[in-house]
Amino acid sequence: MAQTKKQKKPSLTQLVKCPTGIKGLDDITNGGLPQGRPTLVCGSAGCGKTLLAMEFIVRGAMEFSEPGLFVSFEENTAELAQNVASLGFDLPGLVEKKQIALDHVYIERSEIEETGEYDLQGLFIRLGYQIDAIGAKRVALDTIEALFAGLPNELILRSELRRLFRWLKDKGVTAIITGERGEGTLTRHGIEEYVSDAVVVLDHRVTGQMAVRRLRFVKYRGSLHGTDEYPFLIDEKGISIMPVTSLGLDYDVSNERVSTGVPRLDGMLAGQGYYRGSSVLVSGTAGTGKSSLAAIFADAACRRGERCLYLAYEESQAQIIRNMRSIGLNLEPWVDQGLLQFHAARSTLYGLEMHLAVIHKLTNEFQPQTVIMDPITNLSIVATESEVKSVMMRLVDFFKNRQITTLFTNLTHPGELETTTSGISSLMDTWLLLLSLESNGERNRIFHLIKSRGMAHSNQMREFLISDNGIDLADAYVGPGGVLTGSARVQQESQEKAAALEATTDLHRRRRSLERKRQVMEAQVAALQAEIAGEEDELKVLLSREAEKVKVAAQERAELAALRKADTPNPGKGA
Repeated sequence: MAQTKKQKKPSLTQLVKCPTGIKGLDDITNGGLPQGRPTLVCGSAGCGKTLLAMEFIVRGAMEFSEPGLFVSFEENTAELAQNVASLGFDLPGLVEKKQIALDHVYIERSEIEETGEYDLQGLFIRLGYQIDAIGAKRVALDTIEALFAGLPNELILRSELRRLFRWLKDKGVTAIITGERGEGTLTRHGIEEYVSDAVVVLDHRVTGQMAVRRLRFVKYRGSLHGTDEYPFLIDEKGISIMPVTSLGLDYDVSNERVSTGVPRLDGMLAGQGYYRGSSVLVSGTAGTGKSSLAAIFADAACRRGERCLYLAYEESQAQIIRNMRSIGLNLEPWVDQGLLQFHAARSTLYGLEMHLAVIHKLTNEFQPQTVIMDPITNLSIVATESEVKSVMMRLVDFFKNRQITTLFTNLTHPGELETTTSGISSLMDTWLLLLSLESNGERNRIFHLIKSRGMAHSNQMREFLISDNGIDLADAYVGPGGVLTGSARVQQESQEKAAALEATTDLHRRRRSLERKRQVMEAQVAALQAEIAGEEDELKVLLSREAEKVKVAAQERAELAALRKADTPNPGKGA
């Protein structure tokens, strides 16, 4: 009986991806764009389509040794080189090294004759020559509307688009094709998105008078990918795309502790300070010392040799450095040494998601161990409370995944002391509350340690003192009349010291009186003992004399008997 052969299941291979080298884009696509396939990048004017396509070509040549061809249908090569020079891209140098090729294809609408025989064969020949000349692995076509601007016939347009995309696939190049947004469609013709393997939509929108750029993958055949809208930056280093979703709760934690910079506060936190990688919230009313506490924490981090990123949304770097000198803190040396970096910007400079993108970018570049955000309350100016909480959740997860210890300051208002912006206190591991207490015609600061997860901590209130020598936490006097701070506490402490001194003086007086009595008593006892000893000596003399008298009397009787010649008694006879 013949054995039946087992049928082998066809092996399934994952889609091979081409890394773009663009920060964040490879993260949300799990590796990059589909290799050997075309990707459509569409969007309105000014959203960054050309730059994304150009950076894809340049990064491929510089970082992955993949030559690339950039074909422009609108700008000539000189204009392209000049436009991206500010990003540090040396296009003429790359062209000279044959790492990239630039080609400008000029198309005039009036010269395009719409016939049944119209095709792109001439373009294919031109592209093929350029690709073969440098061995290009990447191709960018910018923009496709210019190529098909004179073809209103949808049938011809669809046919030629399919030919173009198929030709690019047959050449085995990874291509980016840019296109303009249409009315109610992703592209002007509404066809390109259907024949592309991946479609990226760029958006440059204005919300509340603030502009923000966003990126979204509409589709990505054969691969999982992020589907959210992602804010991105265009700066001197190109495009940076930041994921906006939470990173999850599977991060590692550390048992290492870091000092707060205030010895008494370290003592309240089990004597060791915050956990490394934890999130700390300092909330309080205006003028209670939140920024001072944050600056001292930054100074403590720099003293440990750690890099600290200070995100300031109310004061400039120079103002913070000047103000902190008033409490004996000099932050300028840390800035000069590169351990402390300030980023000062008004919250209204751009939208909330853009703030998130900037923070991601700064963190990735500076690689800090400590981050301070002062204050987060200002973010609510540019977004709703739910949006602020969403961003804060992403930030907390982002920092915890990197083991970055983060301190946030939050402005509260009287009557809302234990409330925070968008209810973010639940996200924090340690919560410090500062408040201002008015009594006896003065305001004084009170410090509360609301919570600190994972450690034993003090539940006692302290008076928060700011002086020329920094910050100290003094024991607040708690009596029948409540909590006494400031001059009232000093006065109460003076009264207690006076009472204690009086009690000590009275004790010393009583001790001296008792000592005198003891000395008198001891003198009296000594006198009685001397008197008794004298009488004992006198008694001894009298006894000695009496014994001497008895002895002398016996001797005299014996002598008297001898003189009388008295008979000696005969022993054995009676008298």
